Amino acid sequence: MEFSTFLILTLEYIVGYTIYMELAVTTRQKELLGVIYEFIKNTGFPPTIAEMRENLGVSSNQSILDLLEKLSKKSFIKRNEGNARNVTILPMGYKELGEPSLTPFLGVTSAGVPIEAIEISGEWREMSGEVSQLQSDIFMLRISGDSMINAGIDDGDVVLVQTKKEFISGEIVLAEKDGETTVKRFISEDKPPYVYLKPENPNYQNILFTDATELRGKVISVLKNNYWKSIK
Repeated sequence: MEFSTFLILTLEYIVGYTIYMELAVTTRQKELLGVIYEFIKNTGFPPTIAEMRENLGVSSNQSILDLLEKLSKKSFIKRNEGNARNVTILPMGYKELGEPSLTPFLGVTSAGVPIEAIEISGEWREMSGEVSQLQSDIFMLRISGDSMINAGIDDGDVVLVQTKKEFISGEIVLAEKDGETTVKRFISEDKPPYVYLKPENPNYQNILFTDATELRGKVISVLKNNYWKSIK
């Protein structure tokens, strides 16, 4: 019995130690995580593999790829295939660094008539702690127009958008159609016009939903007097 108990305890220790070592971040991994953070903060974009090599003082691409793989498995970063600057820092990564979350500021979208599609401008901004805990991708946009004033979104406001795949009727969304974007309330009901985008200003008309309409994200907050206010 004593031997069996000792064996069980030993196995539990080995398993626990192995899991700890898999989750623990090494000095070199944290150095690379810091390089990625500083690069995004200072330049607006994640570093390329070559820039990571240069900043860490290593000559091998594989060394960087191995470090990125380990950081990804520990949920510190997310890698987006098909892009040279393909790294996003996740909430656990910011927590490990002890740094505030950085969120991309993508430009201007419309709360009026749809305008040209947004593009990444290279500007990132620090976010508050509660926002940085969001697990999905988020980004900021500046509003142009007054079609959403009755929802508390005014011309010139900055809003926070959370990317989603599924949407509920009544949510305020960022929609894209034919290369143009707009912020409106998404409505889906069992009477004509059935599915449409509704402005929160009586001076604007509903926008009918078509096969070309794509919902890119849900507007979750608006920045008022330097504080994020929830959107309903």
